[in-house]
Amino acid sequence: MRRLFVTVAAVVLVLSTCSVGAATPQPSAAARVVATAQLSPTRTAVFIDSPSMQRVVQIQILHPSNSAPRPTFYLLDGVDSATDESNWTKKTDAESFFARKNVNVVLPVGGVGSYYTDWARPDPVLGVNMWETFLTSELPPLIDGQFGGNGTNAVGGLSMGGQAALILATRHPDLYTATAAFSTCPDSGSMTGKQLVRVTVASQRGDATNMWGPDNDPAWLAHDTFTNAEQLRGKTLYISVGSGVLGPYDFQSGSDFATLMSRGAPLELGSLTCTRDFQERLDSLGIPAQFVYRPIGTHSWPYWQDDLHDAWPTIAGALRTAG
Repeated sequence: MRRLFVTVAAVVLVLSTCSVGAATPQPSAAARVVATAQLSPTRTAVFIDSPSMQRVVQIQILHPSNSAPRPTFYLLDGVDSATDESNWTKKTDAESFFARKNVNVVLPVGGVGSYYTDWARPDPVLGVNMWETFLTSELPPLIDGQFGGNGTNAVGGLSMGGQAALILATRHPDLYTATAAFSTCPDSGSMTGKQLVRVTVASQRGDATNMWGPDNDPAWLAHDTFTNAEQLRGKTLYISVGSGVLGPYDFQSGSDFATLMSRGAPLELGSLTCTRDFQERLDSLGIPAQFVYRPIGTHSWPYWQDDLHDAWPTIAGALRTAG
């Protein structure tokens, strides 16, 4: 792992010494790959000059070792996304799990507290965030054109990233055929939902007013999955959540019980309530979805690794690739 970090760090250092991203790109500029780093036979770091983000953005791709065309699964991180690689590769077995599967798994690096959305204005702490434009407009042509994508896509994520995945799916229904969301709260329209979003962004010292404006700004409802749930009709949906009850992973050596009891359990209980409400919303519209309620589990990575494994056959079926 240290060798992977050093390889990526070296590429970042080279990029930081050139003019890429130093000035605001012209609106007509196209995103382009400026560097790649082969981290393993089935994992590649890709550095993209993004006009919308006004900087070089790293993604990492998990991919088969062959060059056959394949679908793409965009997999988003949580609120505290790492800056050198996705927490999906830091904290789960995602790399080995997907190593022999015929799919590109695209892991954006960064996105801390961003909800992977387009912000109304730069944030003093979190900077320029135009993730929706990057993920839905700039990135897919590069994945399909240079990394074997066949144009069939799914999007997923956990917690903040799960909510972002559902938002992207409602706003770009023609882009994604399936969505997976783990331990999330797909609500940004109610006052409670807005406060949860604000607290999440504030946990990374950002200000959600810079994202979607004051609470009465129409942008909040424009990004509310409850309000826009009709856009999910016809999509394959996999949504899972735990009960907040401590399970075997929480009793492993090294577990931080204080954190589990103060954050992990309550956050999962909140996600459970949101998930039940969202199921009622979809049921009222007659939109089918696969809801999985785990009898145990806190808001923590070992359970999300299990969620990813369990969700994959459903997502693979929608992508028409082998599970």
